[in-house]
Amino acid sequence: MYALTLPSWIPILCGKYAAANAYSDEAVALAEEKGALFWKTLGTVPRGCVLALTGKASDAVQMINAGITAWRSTGSTFWMPWYLSNLAGAHAQLGEVDEAGHYIGEAMTTLKIAKEDWCEAEVCRIAGEISLMFPEADATKAEGYFEHALAVARKQQAKSWELRAEMSMARLWRDQGKLDEAHDLLAPVYGWFTEGFDTLDLKEAKALLATLA
Repeated sequence: MYALTLPSWIPILCGKYAAANAYSDEAVALAEEKGALFWKTLGTVPRGCVLALTGKASDAVQMINAGITAWRSTGSTFWMPWYLSNLAGAHAQLGEVDEAGHYIGEAMTTLKIAKEDWCEAEVCRIAGEISLMFPEADATKAEGYFEHALAVARKQQAKSWELRAEMSMARLWRDQGKLDEAHDLLAPVYGWFTEGFDTLDLKEAKALLATLA
């Protein structure tokens, strides 16, 4: 179950959702056979995240919420900041900005308590994206979140998180008319990669750079 649940996040982050679901389905089936709620939940939440990432946000909210409820019943806080940030993202897709703000706030609080620093950069980036969705969008607040995400990613040498944070910042700057600054920010980290160009993030980064050139 361990070998099936944790690797499901790798294809999710690479944008290979069918592969992620295959891992999750096998993990959940095995967990149900063994009566292992802990591992069943670890296998279920990735399914919800895939739903959110493939335009099925309503179904995603239901599945991730159910997974988080079951997860809390085990007493575990493992990966909770990550789960909550994905739930926030699903609510944001539905235009439920208040709910998105609530869950991303809870994710950031849980992050500090659980000290799960591995996802801090991405949680902060998502917080920045959500802050731009409110009726009175606060670009300064969003930029602060993106800057923090970048600082954490660079300190951890987490290039994938750095790429995502720089894309978010570059889009913000593009919308403010700062095309040169956006291009100069994003180009170096994109140029660092020597493989993985079939993954979703690198495809999006390449397309964004093209619009900024």
